[in-house]
Amino acid sequence: MLPEVGGKAANLGELAGAGLPVPPGFCLTTAAYVHALSAIGMESVFAALQNVGAADLDELNGLAEHARSLVLDVGVPDDISQAIRVAYGELGENVPVAVRSSATAEDLPFASFAGQQDTFLNVVGIDAVLDAVSRCWASLWTDRAVSYRTINGIDHASVALAVVVQEMVDSATAGVMFTANPVTGKRHQTVIDASPGLGEAVVSGAVNPDQYVVEVPSGTIVQRTVGDRQVEIRSVPGGGTERVPGSLPGGGGVPQPCLSDQQVRALAELGRSVEKHYGAPQDTEWAIDDAGKLWLTQARPITTLYPQPTRTPPGPGQHAFLNFSLAQGLTRPLTPMGLAGIRLLASCVARTAAFDVPDPRSGPPPYYEAGQRIFFDFTAVLRSRVGRAIVPRVFDVMEARSATVMRGLFDDPRFSVTNKTPLKLIRHVAPVAAKYRVPETLLRGLFRPAAAMQKVERLNAELRTLFTVPSEATAHQRLAHVQRILGQDVFATVPQVLPLPALGFGMVALVRRLLGAQAPYQELQTVIRGLPNNVTTEMDLALWRLVSEIRKHPDAAASMGGQTATELADRYRDGTLPPVAQSGLASFLRTFGHRAVAEIDLGMPRWSDDPTHILGVVANYLRLGDGADAPDQQFGKASREADDQVARFIARARAKSPLHAAIVKMALDRTRRFAGLRELPKYNVVLGLASAREQLLLVGNQLAASQRIERPEDIFFLDLDDVEVALAGDDLHHLVAERRAAYQQELRRRHIPRVLLSDGTEPEATAGASASGSSGENLRPGTLSGSPASAGQVTAPARVILDPVGAHLEPGEILVAPSTDPGWTPLFLTAGGLVMEMGGPNSHGAVVAREYGIPAVVGVPDATTRISTGQHITVDGAAGTVSTEGGGRES
Repeated sequence: MLPEVGGKAANLGELAGAGLPVPPGFCLTTAAYVHALSAIGMESVFAALQNVGAADLDELNGLAEHARSLVLDVGVPDDISQAIRVAYGELGENVPVAVRSSATAEDLPFASFAGQQDTFLNVVGIDAVLDAVSRCWASLWTDRAVSYRTINGIDHASVALAVVVQEMVDSATAGVMFTANPVTGKRHQTVIDASPGLGEAVVSGAVNPDQYVVEVPSGTIVQRTVGDRQVEIRSVPGGGTERVPGSLPGGGGVPQPCLSDQQVRALAELGRSVEKHYGAPQDTEWAIDDAGKLWLTQARPITTLYPQPTRTPPGPGQHAFLNFSLAQGLTRPLTPMGLAGIRLLASCVARTAAFDVPDPRSGPPPYYEAGQRIFFDFTAVLRSRVGRAIVPRVFDVMEARSATVMRGLFDDPRFSVTNKTPLKLIRHVAPVAAKYRVPETLLRGLFRPAAAMQKVERLNAELRTLFTVPSEATAHQRLAHVQRILGQDVFATVPQVLPLPALGFGMVALVRRLLGAQAPYQELQTVIRGLPNNVTTEMDLALWRLVSEIRKHPDAAASMGGQTATELADRYRDGTLPPVAQSGLASFLRTFGHRAVAEIDLGMPRWSDDPTHILGVVANYLRLGDGADAPDQQFGKASREADDQVARFIARARAKSPLHAAIVKMALDRTRRFAGLRELPKYNVVLGLASAREQLLLVGNQLAASQRIERPEDIFFLDLDDVEVALAGDDLHHLVAERRAAYQQELRRRHIPRVLLSDGTEPEATAGASASGSSGENLRPGTLSGSPASAGQVTAPARVILDPVGAHLEPGEILVAPSTDPGWTPLFLTAGGLVMEMGGPNSHGAVVAREYGIPAVVGVPDATTRISTGQHITVDGAAGTVSTEGGGRES
């Protein structure tokens, strides 16, 4: 139906067929549009648009204007004109109608095209109707429609336009209605905007309408806001509309609600019927005529609502879900196989902690997915006194805004404390501590630090031996290897290594306690800069050393200059890079090639699969001049400053007593030895994910060869159960195509909630929740606030980067990003500063920024939309503020 009549007409026809009150009318199908435009040369426009990017607005607008003129010049062909005359005549003599565009790429489940094409109201007479039809066709080529399609990757040649002609409702009151709250996400609330006259006043934003919020289950009107309604749009006798001053009924000119409570409830009930019919929340347009009859004039999906979790919590009552993807610095969705890998890892953790996990492939009971991202049900945390004391504090340093949202739920009676003792926590932590000898690890680190490091090295070596799979292994054996590694082996290194960096950071707290005011926060931060044993820092410096070697060969550096990352990657695959670069990159990838951007998703290509990102970073480094600011020199300087600061602390302790000096010396030695190991547990997990990916690709090769899927990489759009079905002989081309399309839709989503409630509510968006890292009070205009992450101040041009792959960062520019994981950190070596929307003072990006002495502020709401590339900004890493030139760009 959609290809023939477009989204609007298909929805209206479906509503009418369901018996809902839709004004009568007819539809001119897309075949008429195609027929009318078949001989006017649109092919040249289509071809030109394929070569124009979304950022080239002047070129896009020029092509759009040319297309509109072609469409308007052709008019309505005679055969189509005659069909319109007959259909219009059947409605009555010169009946006022609304002529509405209905595009085939309109009102889709993943993208709302509301307002993209034109609508003409109160059209009277056949000549006016024909003219309106022609203008509707032309409106498919407005500047905003062409730009929107380009941004969303919709092929312009694939889009056609139908036209809906409906009897005009000369409304007394009209507006829009959302069957779920589009701001807070609450699925049980209906939000109605209303104004006297035609609904165009509300839809176009010409008026501040009345707003009513209804709790649908009870019919209670929980909010009623009367707008100023300074303008009304009314039909004009004989055709057309006019704007007139708004009427203010009520004594003293005080506006009164334009809907009665009865009408509000009737609208909410109608909205409920529409939502029930479609099975999803709807954005509707409605009108009430002078006789009081209620009409529906449009319905489409609410595309901005974040999806609810894919399964329903087993227990009754409200549940709260924490976005674990964001806690890992990941805003993008995970592939289906990536999610399958996380489910196995989560199941392994849960079983180790003595939780019941009936099916590891489905994940443990608290594990959920929504919008192809990882969520955990943390209702039990909110209802536990110990949970409330511990978990938000952990997130204070991981993802500070999430911690704020958590605390905002403490006063919600639905999450009142029911567990007041730590016994349940002990029952789950004790088995892990006992199985992996956590106390023994802590004591070894405290009293035998060299032996502790040797054991870490042995664990790393043993883990790698577990990844070996015989070359003759069958596909099913390879799947079993994936399940064993992710569901059993790889997590075992985490509780055996993590106590050591925890000890290192704990020693910092001990020194602070011993020395008090003589150990200020900023000086303690100096101690944890330039840390040894940090695998991420070692990776970044190894890449820098490669660049330094290339620079020693001017001809090699020159031959790589001016080439794109893609071109350099092609040369690497062909073996035609300069020898120093070819062998050096191969060596780097042998050690670090298992890493990737968004590396917790095993569906993401590793650097060894596709080195384009790394070669882009190499090209960027080659443009950075030698000198004191070279990253390896920065790191060496930070390490020396840390040693000097340690010596000063020991001297201050000695002034107290020799015992104080001995304790401080030992404590800070453990900090310097072990704090850098904080990156190692995740590094090992990523090694396991890379091993699993390698085996899955081999199975994918087999499935592609047997034509079960199109190409080997398609296996990452299946899960383990699907792969077994494919190995049994089923063709999964269609399933892969569906999953890829859904994944691409989620990639376009920009708003990702930190916390979701089971009714769809986003606490961060509700009036009672304060989710910014700072209240923002007493800040001058144009200043954004977040969490201090790395001290220092820098003023420089900003570079907004949403995806590091292929990104270009000029040396000294301030990197502005949604979040970062280890795949981003090579960019840090040339960045002048860092601003992140996500994260806390101890999140990955913050820690690495401190390592390199880059001023950083994290947890800055909407930073990537309020800051523009090229805009000069000032980052104050100690104050946690970002000052924007010109006040920033409002989101």
